[in-house]
Amino acid sequence: MPSLTIRLKKHPDGSASLSCTRPSGSVTWQHQPGVRGTYFPPHDLTHFAVETALGVRRGFYGLITEGWDVTDFTAPWPRGPLPPEAAEVEVIVGALDMERLQGEPLTAAGLAAQRTLQAESRRAYGKGAAPVTWVLTDDQLATIRARRDELIAQWQALPAGETMELAFG
Repeated sequence: MPSLTIRLKKHPDGSASLSCTRPSGSVTWQHQPGVRGTYFPPHDLTHFAVETALGVRRGFYGLITEGWDVTDFTAPWPRGPLPPEAAEVEVIVGALDMERLQGEPLTAAGLAAQRTLQAESRRAYGKGAAPVTWVLTDDQLATIRARRDELIAQWQALPAGETMELAFG
């Protein structure tokens, strides 16, 4: 039995919903109206691709499995700062989102430089940042991109009113 069941629903009005059902049966979910309904499903699927390809246990979906709610990942940050592993995943996912939107693939070296720059910037502004500890290879990035692109293609092909389901863990 999977640790977490992830459901992304494509609504007829163009909005989307993310729901995550934990092994206990408890659920956290978020409705994503308007532009959020077009941005967040590919973002959430990129999280899935990164976290499963790298075996991340305490990224977004791992923390949801542990009992975090979707709303815990936004201001006012009720659970405090993200754990270091989750913070690094966010930077990787953000870079891959930017790459997807701009159509310019990053190399592993380019991603490492971007992650280091972001960590230095956050420290300079007193926001704290975990040091970059993961060094991804171009092969790992290729694996993540292939899985992300496959998932996004499935999402895009999904008829309005239908739900995409994934098992995490």
